[in-house]
Order: sequence, then structure tokens, then C-alpha cells
Amino acid sequence: MSAAPEHGLEPRYQWPIPPAQGWTADDLDRIPGLPPHTELIDGSLVLVSPQRKFHTRTMWLLENSLLTQVPDDLDVDREMTVKLGRKDRPEPDILVYRADADTGPEQTWYDPADVVLVIEVVSDDSVERDRDVKPRKYAAAGVPFFWRVEEEHGLPVVYSFELDPATQVYVPTGIHREHLELKVPFPIDIDLTSVDRRRRSGGSAG
Repeated sequence: MSAAPEHGLEPRYQWPIPPAQGWTADDLDRIPGLPPHTELIDGSLVLVSPQRKFHTRTMWLLENSLLTQVPDDLDVDREMTVKLGRKDRPEPDILVYRADADTGPEQTWYDPADVVLVIEVVSDDSVERDRDVKPRKYAAAGVPFFWRVEEEHGLPVVYSFELDPATQVYVPTGIHREHLELKVPFPIDIDLTSVDRRRRSGGSAG
């Protein structure tokens, strides 16, 4: 069937027919014409709705704040997929990864062994995925740290988690309003109330 233009697809776009066993993580690079930020969860394609301003501003704040504080052996990207397994390739909003895992400008995904922190900013259409499905899958793949970010009175609230290596599940480490300060995976200090400040010259968030 044809897709609606608001998804960024051509009016005559034909949805790909999934194979009997579902799509694989490698298929995501081969299916022609998928809309931006399509994810693979349990072998099914997941399309995302248009982002709200809160979502965009929060990603900008977190990305720029982390870039100014991340140590030299780590780096920060936004909206890059992580190949968790044959049937799962989600796209976190922000991720921190080992700098030596960067293979160049044509790279489209990271191995979870190279990912240190994943951040999901919750949208209306992603509540169940971001609160339940994705963190379970990130934890099972061994990603050490996870943040879930939700809106409260127009400001981001960060729920931080650390992987328990004995149980391979995330343990909550804090709920951060207005100000986020953590010692792991590296010292991090972010003024969450600055989410609506205009971008300053030099790209720093303050």
C-alpha cells in the first residue's frame, strides 16, 4: 500500500513486504526508501512520528553538554542505530561510545560492546518502547548505562540507570530534575533548565 506524504515518503511509495521470518538488522541498510530514523524491533520495522520541539531541544542540550564533558577515549552521536542482535536494531536519541569504534562517515550502526550510554527521550508514540522494550534489550546486550528522559512542566527529567552485571538488568540510580550530576560513566554536570536557551556561539550548553 502507499504511504502518506507526511512520513517523508513519495506518494507512490510501496511498503516493503517482510519475509516470513521478519526483517534482520542487516536488512535495515538494504531496504530502499525507508523514512529517516526507522528502527528494527523484534524483526519489525518501527517508524517514528514527527518530533516535538521539546524532543529536539532536549536532544540538543544533552548532546552538546556531553560533548563538552566526554573524555578523549569516548565520543557522542545522536540518532545512530545499535545492532543488538539479528532482529533488533534500535536508534537511541543520544549515545556515548568508545571513540575507536568510529569507522568513518559511511558508518550506520554501532556494536553494543562499544556503547557506554544510551539515552531515549520519550515521545507520545514511544512510551512503551522507551520505558520497557528498549531498556530490556539494551540491558540484555550489555550496555552499561541507560537514561530515560521525560517531560515535566516543559523541562526534561532524567531517569538514570546502571547495569547490574550479575542480573543483566538495569538498576535505577536517580531521578534528576533541574540539575543532573553523575560520576559515571564519567563526571557529568548538566543544567536541565537550560533546555530552552538559544544556541550560543561555540556550541556549548550552559
